[in-house]
Amino acid sequence: QVQLVESGGGLVQAGGSLRLSCAASGRTFSTYAMGWFRQAPGKEREFVAAITWNGGSTYYADSVKGRFTISRDNAKNTVYLQMNSLKPEDTAVYYCAGRGPADYRRGSYYSEASYGSWGQGTQVTVSS
Repeated sequence: QVQLVESGGGLVQAGGSLRLSCAASGRTFSTYAMGWFRQAPGKEREFVAAITWNGGSTYYADSVKGRFTISRDNAKNTVYLQMNSLKPEDTAVYYCAGRGPADYRRGSYYSEASYGSWGQGTQVTVSS
């Protein structure tokens, strides 16, 4: 497993932008697919975006498609989530998650159960 630490959350007005970062420890980061999930108050955690180990493919929830971009820099052991045109309904705790080779059989990129490593989360609040 990798250890994950998110940063970059904060308070932003609707229509604004934020970039979340997730720093990973361990030499196996480049073999991990990475994802972002979020959990709003009173709701279940939901999938936001994912990226394959080499950045060759990305996946997005319909609710963020066209506004959010996931990317990674394997040389820096970091994955990013660029969030543009933010809406109040994007308010949530955002979690970074890692999906190693041993996790692949548990489900698809969209499935929370297929990620074996999780960060502590970073709060994003979008005011109207």
